[in-house]
Amino acid sequence: MNQASKIEIPVEEATAAALSDVRRLEAVGRLIDRLVQPGADDPLIALFERTAAEAEAAGLTKAEVEAELAAYNAERRA
Repeated sequence: MNQASKIEIPVEEATAAALSDVRRLEAVGRLIDRLVQPGADDPLIALFERTAAEAEAAGLTKAEVEAELAAYNAERRA
C-alpha cells in the first residue's frame, strides 16, 4: 500500500463495533483496496452485471427482480 487515506463508510452499529479491532479494520482496508482498484474493472459491478444477466436468462423480468429486492430489504428492516 502506497499511502493510506481515511474514508468514512456508513455501516451498522455492530459492524462499527467489530471494526474497533485494529487488525480487523486493517484487513477490511486491504479487502477494499483489492475490491476497488482504480483504473481496473470494478469486480462488484461485474458481479451485479453477471447476476442480472443470469436472472434475465432464467426468464425473470426487471420488475420481478426489483420486487424480490424490495421484499428482501423490507424483511431486513423488520
